[in-house]
Amino acid sequence: MPEVAVQPRFTLPMLVSGFVAVLVGYSSTGAIVYQAFQAAGASPGQIGGWLAVLGIALGIASLGLSLRYRMPVLAAWSTPGAALLATSFHGISINQAVGVFVFANLLIVLSGVTGLFARLMNYIPGSLAAAMLAGILLRFGLQTFADLQTNFVLCGSMCLTWLLARRWLARYAILLTLLIGVAVALAQRAIHFPPQPIMLVLPQPVMPHFTLTTLIGIGLPYFLVTMASQNAPGIATLQAHGYRPPVSALIGWTGFIALLLAPFGGFSVCVAAITAAICMSDEVDADPQRRWRAAALAGLFYLLAGASGALIAVLFSALPAVLIQALAGLALLATLGGSLQRALEQPAERDSALITFLMTASGVSLLGIGPAFWGLVGGVIAHLLLVRKRAS
Repeated sequence: MPEVAVQPRFTLPMLVSGFVAVLVGYSSTGAIVYQAFQAAGASPGQIGGWLAVLGIALGIASLGLSLRYRMPVLAAWSTPGAALLATSFHGISINQAVGVFVFANLLIVLSGVTGLFARLMNYIPGSLAAAMLAGILLRFGLQTFADLQTNFVLCGSMCLTWLLARRWLARYAILLTLLIGVAVALAQRAIHFPPQPIMLVLPQPVMPHFTLTTLIGIGLPYFLVTMASQNAPGIATLQAHGYRPPVSALIGWTGFIALLLAPFGGFSVCVAAITAAICMSDEVDADPQRRWRAAALAGLFYLLAGASGALIAVLFSALPAVLIQALAGLALLATLGGSLQRALEQPAERDSALITFLMTASGVSLLGIGPAFWGLVGGVIAHLLLVRKRAS
């Protein structure tokens, strides 16, 4: 009888794909999460603990869900949500920030259990949700090029590296940009490590404080952005690769993990999209039914990153602000462009989308409620008055 070749359970391409997915996630948007934690009022020690919890949460979700459903379910934090928090948290207490974490993740769990999100998004046009996200991200894009005036050599070299890498090595563009930025900052002697030694900080729970203005002005837009711009593309990525994910179960479990760890800084656990695609390509394995192992290995790498949360926090705190701001802006540039395209692609909805975009980007705050909420409200009103009237 002919011998049957036994395939190994885990292969080198699976290992490399899992590692690259985690590395790209941290190097491309870790700076944005760091900025969000800073805006929340967390101390350097707390940020280290929160990053540790976040890595452990993503590791548990990626490993557990991939093993349970035998498909490459990779978890990630909400990058658009972190961008919103980084621009909205100034002036509130850390307890209120944790209250936003708890509130938004509770809504995500309810969405998974009841299907609330699918019904809610039926009433909010996709163009308005995209316009709100674009308005949130605009500040990051503008800051990237404004920093050319502050440190032309550092910011300019990062922008040039990003452009060249996007031309030939698009998958590693942000990683290469980070490496060049660090090299230039080292040459300028602009990297300053804190005098205290690196220590593993065990995160302490923060009692959430709920106020109506923060829940409506920050928590609700954060929930909508996370669901529309992170979870929805994550599910779509799985479906585009031929998988049939249990949508409600994935949203419910990721939201539940984040809800449990929210007082410890676990602000977000979502279904990954961009980094998940790294674990779903043909290069991972010719058999799509075996690619879940790459996502499971990525979960193990997330757990290792969680154990190094204090080290990651110290590294980010040592980098110059210009480097972090430029890296965050370049990492979000594709998301900003895609959001603008989706916001303006329907001619009938263009006016209402522009109103949403401009109100959100303006930074207007009324009744203590932030611009993301008012941008969405203004866009919905314009949509009802303009688009519905034309349709009738």
